[in-house]
Amino acid sequence: MNLVAISRALCQQVQRLRFALPVTHTYNPLDYAWAPHRAYLSRYGRRPQRVILLGMNPGPFGMAQTGVPFGEVTMVRDWLRLEAAVKRPADEHPKRPVLGFSCPRTEVSGARLWGWARDRFGTPGRFFRRFFVANYCPLVFMEASARNRTPDRLPAAERDRLFACCDEALRRTVQALGAVRVIGVGRFAERRAKSALGDAGVQVGGILHPSPASPKANRGWSAVVEQQLREQGIDL
Repeated sequence: MNLVAISRALCQQVQRLRFALPVTHTYNPLDYAWAPHRAYLSRYGRRPQRVILLGMNPGPFGMAQTGVPFGEVTMVRDWLRLEAAVKRPADEHPKRPVLGFSCPRTEVSGARLWGWARDRFGTPGRFFRRFFVANYCPLVFMEASARNRTPDRLPAAERDRLFACCDEALRRTVQALGAVRVIGVGRFAERRAKSALGDAGVQVGGILHPSPASPKANRGWSAVVEQQLREQGIDL
């Protein structure tokens, strides 16, 4: 199964899930932002890519807008050279409109991650010969206030149903790419990768998340991450 088919199946599976309060709005960019997401997979998701950098779930100003993991608008458009029509979610939160590639907000995490890839490798082609970037969970969860709610804070029953879908998609993604390592971007993604891939013969590690909420990330995320990757035997 190729990445497009894996993503399409995951989209349909999670679309059927329901989430109770305090979640009031759920965005599925694999659905409404399918055009740029498919373009990303088709252009850059080619075997073999030995290392997967795995994020948690879409950010409201990143993948929620562009359909690309960590997909800060300017990095996706200007460096990855991807741009396509984005629809609107069926139940859009008035404080979190989906404006696609017209979104004026910057997702700091995405700007840092893709900015590092650009500065280190120069071209997308050189980066994607070694790495692929994916998210574990494709959904965005919001409360009535528009506050983001992360997947780990869902009730156990909802979380278990969601994680079963995401675990299977991750296993298929690893197989499709011929990956030998999965590096969680942040603790959550690392833990989920270890749980999903425990008997798959894949090495799992982790790096610091580029979130601006992390004081350590704000003091030079790229340098920290390069050191962490080298310590795990990944030669840059």
